[in-house]
Amino acid sequence: MSSFDPRRRETWLFWITAVLVLGAGLGLRDPWPADEPRFALVAKQMVESGDWLFPHRGSELYSDKPPMLMWLQAAFYSVFGNWRVAFLLPSLLAALGTLWCVQDLGRRLWTRRVGLYAAWALLFAFQFTWQSKKAQIDPLVTFFITLANYGLLRHLLKGPDWRWWALGWFAAGLGTISKGVGAVALLMVLPAAVASVRGWPRVRVHARDPRFWLGPLAFLAAVSVWLLPVVATALARDLPEYRAYLDDILFRQTAKRYSQSWDHHQPPWYFLQVMLVMWIPPVLALPWAIPAWWRRLQRRDARYLLPLAWWALVLLFFSIPDGKRDVYVMPALPMMCLALAPLLPGLLRKAWARRVLLVLAAALALLFLAGGTVLLQGSGSLVARLQAQRGLDPAGIHAGGWMLLAIGAWGAGCVILFRRRAVVALLATLAGLWVVFGLVGYRLLNDSSSARGLMAEVGRRIGPEAGLGLVAWKEQNLLMADRPAADFGFKVPWDEQLRRGVAWQAQAPGRWLLVEEDALEACLDRERIELAGVANRRRWWLVPPGAVAGECVATETERERAVVGQARE
Repeated sequence: MSSFDPRRRETWLFWITAVLVLGAGLGLRDPWPADEPRFALVAKQMVESGDWLFPHRGSELYSDKPPMLMWLQAAFYSVFGNWRVAFLLPSLLAALGTLWCVQDLGRRLWTRRVGLYAAWALLFAFQFTWQSKKAQIDPLVTFFITLANYGLLRHLLKGPDWRWWALGWFAAGLGTISKGVGAVALLMVLPAAVASVRGWPRVRVHARDPRFWLGPLAFLAAVSVWLLPVVATALARDLPEYRAYLDDILFRQTAKRYSQSWDHHQPPWYFLQVMLVMWIPPVLALPWAIPAWWRRLQRRDARYLLPLAWWALVLLFFSIPDGKRDVYVMPALPMMCLALAPLLPGLLRKAWARRVLLVLAAALALLFLAGGTVLLQGSGSLVARLQAQRGLDPAGIHAGGWMLLAIGAWGAGCVILFRRRAVVALLATLAGLWVVFGLVGYRLLNDSSSARGLMAEVGRRIGPEAGLGLVAWKEQNLLMADRPAADFGFKVPWDEQLRRGVAWQAQAPGRWLLVEEDALEACLDRERIELAGVANRRRWWLVPPGAVAGECVATETERERAVVGQARE
């Protein structure tokens, strides 16, 4: 095949675009809340302490999530020596891996072009792109679940292939020790079993073959990579904090969280609205795709049955508990794009479909042009919110306005240039949005979003020799501190943190406290404490030595305010 073969060029175009869109901005920002600083802090403490089995958040054990993402971040830091690269690299590689699985599955189950259509649809689905540029667990667990689906489908539809069968189960195990829900990938076996029993062509589970059990064994092997050493070590140390860690991560954060959700309460139909909004643009094809899928299911085509039925089972699984977050359903997005891809060539030939895509691209361009114009005017509610909540100065707001105008102008140019190729106009507009935001937006928002600017100002104000203690702190405060900082617990109530902090401050001269505004109490002299700055929509105050008057005992009003503030993410 010639290096100028059009098919090869199409493939290279996709992968170059994917790397640019997902990788733009790598190394240009620090971790941003809500979750990124937490995981980066845990990984940093792993490297510094050498304890990779029991993650810590400050002085406390961190048992909310298994450590797979933090392991990878710590490992990449050990290789590259740069946290700005290391903390985002797992998500980037996971996203590229997910795209490869979808593209290769489409190629094997249908054609090379179908595989590319599936990958393009996934790459620019808003939720996938947005989450893949963040250092959260969800891109990683989505990759492991999609890799599990890849292995299972290679075996169930193209097999028997016992190596891929075992790999699918092993990937589901790795997904489980990334986030407990990784095992949902194995739901793929249920529709396959039903189809096999009912005699659907091209699908077999091969359950009577002894090699079937290679799958469950591979799953256990993957889970044991983390579970066996952590349980053995915790039992050997026989300390209450380690037993509490096991109880929390193995039971409370999994089965109990599913059956008795204590946060993020949403109605049963919540994920339907998430998909309708956050899976744009591919979800726009559903009104046309659903009847087309039904016709193919009536023809007993298992290539559609398995991913669609699995999508439905995942949706049902996550809709049962009260606690729901939009990212929970993201692992189903790759299989939706896979099942949609064979229909897209026909859909994109329809005039109304092209008009919808062109209107969407034009609307995005106009939205960013309008937003940029508002910011450049330097006044209005949007500017006021950016100043109050993000701590942006006029120069930053002005630069942000030019960034939005650049994105809008790019989008308008794409609409004009590719008006007869609407899908190209939309994808080019989206690509420009993500690339410009990564290269420019990261720099504009980093100081206030990461707390780097706040903590740099704190370091300058207290001087290089002063001690620093954190009260009512967030992970980004400890992560961005320019010196080893004392903390007084993270889950500890804020009034108790303040009492401990004041006692710590009194033990030696030259010690300062950094306190979130909602944790301030009457014992702190308001004439002597200093506003350090605004970061992450919070106001932070410096308490110098000698600014404490009397004993810190919270009033009922102060305690209620602190409880509300501590519960806020």
